[in-house]
Amino acid sequence: MTVVLWVVQALLALGFLLAGVSKLTQPIATLSKRMGWVTLVPAWQVRGIGLAETLGAIGLILPGVTGIAPLLTVAAAAGLLIVMVGAAVFHSVRREGAQAVIPTLVLGALALVIVVGRLTVAPLA
Repeated sequence: MTVVLWVVQALLALGFLLAGVSKLTQPIATLSKRMGWVTLVPAWQVRGIGLAETLGAIGLILPGVTGIAPLLTVAAAAGLLIVMVGAAVFHSVRREGAQAVIPTLVLGALALVIVVGRLTVAPLA
């Protein structure tokens, strides 16, 4: 189970790192071509989401690799779960359909798997 959790953590971290860094570094006009919602919220909110995703991605990997404060991996996964629940609600309210809501829920479910797995089945030492 430890290997499965590490694979899920690595894939989730990669996805959130790519998404987060793009929200942090790309101009809002560029982002709006791929994500129409970014024009509906203030730029600081887009950047804040990008920061949360980037830090969450780092938190999924770094504590486990270094052995320093491994419970931060659980905290990072829980934080990403909260971000994904918020995103699912946001996209649902906007009636963006399954193409926006389902991937968000899948990412949230994977974050939940990490939270539960690292707290119960295979805690990091």
